[in-house]
Amino acid sequence: MALRREPHVLVVGGSDSSGGAGITRDVETIAALGVRTCIAVTAVTVQTHEAVLETHHLPPSLVADQMRAALRANKVAAIKIGMLATAQIIAAVVAVLRENRHVPAVLDPVLASSSGGPLLEAGAIGAMKRDLMPLCGLVTPNLIELAALCGLPTAVDDGGILRQGQGLLDAGSQALLIKGGHATGSRSKDILLRPRQPPIRFDAPRLAGSMRGTGCMLASAIAAHLGNARSLEDSVRKGKRFVFMKLRKIDTLLQGDHRSVKFEPG
Repeated sequence: MALRREPHVLVVGGSDSSGGAGITRDVETIAALGVRTCIAVTAVTVQTHEAVLETHHLPPSLVADQMRAALRANKVAAIKIGMLATAQIIAAVVAVLRENRHVPAVLDPVLASSSGGPLLEAGAIGAMKRDLMPLCGLVTPNLIELAALCGLPTAVDDGGILRQGQGLLDAGSQALLIKGGHATGSRSKDILLRPRQPPIRFDAPRLAGSMRGTGCMLASAIAAHLGNARSLEDSVRKGKRFVFMKLRKIDTLLQGDHRSVKFEPG
């Protein structure tokens, strides 16, 4: 079939019955950017927009088998990884990534839901940092996730953020996009860090609107652009703009007007 030869993004993550995050949000985002998807489900969750009510983890071997089947069936040009739930599932994903090092992977290190419910076992953070992150071309932590991965309090200033990010690079990560959505101030600033390169900052107005699944959306948009053979920096810039424009629509509805706001990618 001709469709099998079109670039696909393999989405690895958990389901969200509310449709607000997880694989539903990933597929929606990637499709909006004109790229096809295939999936490997790691966990099934029972969620509303307010809470995670129940979680069922899939067997690690089944996760790996889904990934391998998707990779055989399609021209997978990028992999987007979200909720992994357990150290055993992380190990299964790591095994498949090692078999497919030519495919760029974007990891959204999902540790908890927006409502605060844990989505990764506490003991699995070490496995993620040690075994998985060095295999991914980009990791996209927010400030809370960055601190948890470093085993430190949440950074409160630019210097602290850069020190924590550099610590993860020193531990083997290839690149980080540190998201500033949990910071304060009128501007939202994300930082792209890579070894032996100066930081690149992506700056945009902090909008009043909010929505669940923005972390899923951003990592998926970046993976879609990588799948279309964009550079990492260009993929981040275009992914950021995609999410900003989605949030801008919500902000416009809340503000009740159509003011123009300039996005400044850095």
